[in-house]
Order: sequence, then structure tokens, then C-alpha cells
Amino acid sequence: MSEKNPETSPDIKSTDLQEKPTAVLRETVPMNALREFFDRAYRSVMTAVQQQNVQLAGPPFALYRGMPTDVVDVEAGFPLAAPYPGGGAQGGESGVTAGVLPAGRALEAMHVGPYDTLPETYSAVMARMQAEGLTPGDAMWEYYLSDPATEPDPAAWKTLIVWPVA
Repeated sequence: MSEKNPETSPDIKSTDLQEKPTAVLRETVPMNALREFFDRAYRSVMTAVQQQNVQLAGPPFALYRGMPTDVVDVEAGFPLAAPYPGGGAQGGESGVTAGVLPAGRALEAMHVGPYDTLPETYSAVMARMQAEGLTPGDAMWEYYLSDPATEPDPAAWKTLIVWPVA
């Protein structure tokens, strides 16, 4: 009886985040073009951080600003061990810029399964925020803990959802 199905009842935890420097590519992207954007963004960021000799400090992530509609303001990249020195505000040719994952209180939920079922986990996190009287922040991010290239079964994919509290 104590077994939980992660897709119907995700484990949601409250956490206090430390600020993390990042290198990202940020664009406003149609929802149906996210996969192409992620492929391009992760390649661009990986190349840029290697050229700058900056150490990665975590898995790839995507940070979403505001509620997605048919388009979403998204930045995709990697957390870093030190601030990204290259590109400046304009990002040079690659468009890669320094960013930050902010410090503060957040709820985290581990989503196990295909990406198209992520909205169910987001709904569970939102319900938990409402139940605790919390206001969701205007940005949230996902850490992609599984690589679809090496784990072909979408049912086994793991995505950590991080939703800061306002």
C-alpha cells in the first residue's frame, strides 16, 4: 500500500536553493519547436563553455519564464562551477550568455515518464502550492536527468521540476 506511482503521485519536496551560475541560450520558442531549440541550445552552450574552459556543475536544464501558451520564453543550458565569462549580454555569434538559477525557497518534484506527461506533475506541484498557501514564482525549470539518446524508454526518463515560491 505504501508504493506510490510516480506518475499519479509525485514526491514533492520543499527546498532552499543556492544561486547557481549558468550558461544559456534564451529565445521565445513555439511549443512545437522546443525539441529543435533544445538540441541547438545544448550544442551551442556546450561548445561555448568548452571554449571558455568553464566546468559544468549539473545536468542540462530549461528555465521557463511565465506560463507557456503556444510560445514560451525559455532558456536552455547548464549550471556551471563558476560564472560564465564569455559572450556578455549579447552572447557573441553563438548567442550563449551568462545566466543564473536563483536562490530561494522552491518546491521540487521528480517526474518519471515521457515529457508529454510533465503537465500532470506540474499540476501536482501547483496543487501543493495552493494547499500550502504559497504563490508560485514567475519562472520554473526542469533538470533533464535522463538522456533520451542513451535511455530509449520514455517511461524511464527522469526530469526534476524546480518551481520557486514567490
